[in-house]
Amino acid sequence: MPTRRLPPLRALEAFMRTVRLGSARAAAEEIGLSPSALSRRISNLEEFVGKKLFTRARQSMQLTDEGQAFYEAVNPHLEALTRAVENQSDNISLLRLHLGVLPLFGSQRLFPRLGELRKRHPLLHIDIDTGPHLEDRVGDTLDAAIILSRGPEKGLHAIRLDHNMVHAIANRQVADLLGSEVDKDRLAKQTFLIHNELPASFEAWKSALKLDDLEPAAIDHFDSGQLMLEAAAQGLGIAIMHDDHMRRANDDRLIDLYDVEVESPYSYWFVCKPTALEQRPVRLFHDWLVSAGL
Repeated sequence: MPTRRLPPLRALEAFMRTVRLGSARAAAEEIGLSPSALSRRISNLEEFVGKKLFTRARQSMQLTDEGQAFYEAVNPHLEALTRAVENQSDNISLLRLHLGVLPLFGSQRLFPRLGELRKRHPLLHIDIDTGPHLEDRVGDTLDAAIILSRGPEKGLHAIRLDHNMVHAIANRQVADLLGSEVDKDRLAKQTFLIHNELPASFEAWKSALKLDDLEPAAIDHFDSGQLMLEAAAQGLGIAIMHDDHMRRANDDRLIDLYDVEVESPYSYWFVCKPTALEQRPVRLFHDWLVSAGL
């Protein structure tokens, strides 16, 4: 039986890096090639598969529909090949990812699913950092981070993980006191709980309820969403938070006020430096996070 001819592996590497980094120039630098040499390798792959994988215009290379289909078909098999080699090798060390995560996202959304990731990639271990200024530390002390932001800084590779609605969350006694109809005078006597890094949420909520000039009795600031929920449950104030947080908390003490949904200015994002996707721990986590739909 004749042996099947293998694809040009160096050309395949050039193709995969170009797709993952989103830039032929960045891919060439990573591999240590000139842009023209990288282009020749990809041309060799196109000749092998008989398909045009990229359109080329000046310095830009964009995936064709056939190129996208080729990537989606080949990528899982390359990952499977890598895992197979790792499982059979005594020389592969642990893969370690330094990940920044907000505590509430970590407890509600990430950790309940991490067992799936460990089964899929047993060698991948994650150091968790819940400290402040996560986005600013990406590429320095952090390989990647999951942040809550109006939009990540330019220059970062960013994947938006959700779209959120802002709700006013209180315990049932406070909700009964306020009633089902919006009453500005009653609200003005309340304490509101606001996250330090999400001040625009309160402004968006007030604007949607036509309460722009509302001045509450007090505003207490928090740096922890989990503690905000507990404070609201204890009757210490009205927490302005994402509805997803309350739903996942599944706390019978809490209730949405007024059943009003307001689009949040903030979303959760996965961010890293574009070149970090070539680091295997970052790429494994990135690909799992996207496929898991967290």
